[in-house]
Amino acid sequence: MSPRPARLAPHQLCVGWPDSPSDDNSAEVARRFALNVRAEMGGRSIREFARDTGLDRATITGIVNGGTWADLQSIARLELVVGKTLWPSFAGRAKQGSFER
Repeated sequence: MSPRPARLAPHQLCVGWPDSPSDDNSAEVARRFALNVRAEMGGRSIREFARDTGLDRATITGIVNGGTWADLQSIARLELVVGKTLWPSFAGRAKQGSFER
């Protein structure tokens, strides 16, 4: 079995992470998710937000800094704890270039 090819981190596919949109559809979804997570953090530190959500600091840091692709368990945990959808809708992005929260 050959090894799985390495994937670039979301921030590597988005010049100006997280302030500038990415031309890469997957990185753009990750960027929008990271922005939604940051918005939910409010004034809390990563340490406080990690404690409040039950995720570790490395996971939260990786998501908001674009260093890692959020996994389904982390996405579900964050959405359940904050009580709202954080994952952006694809809403035809590949064709129209728009997202919804």
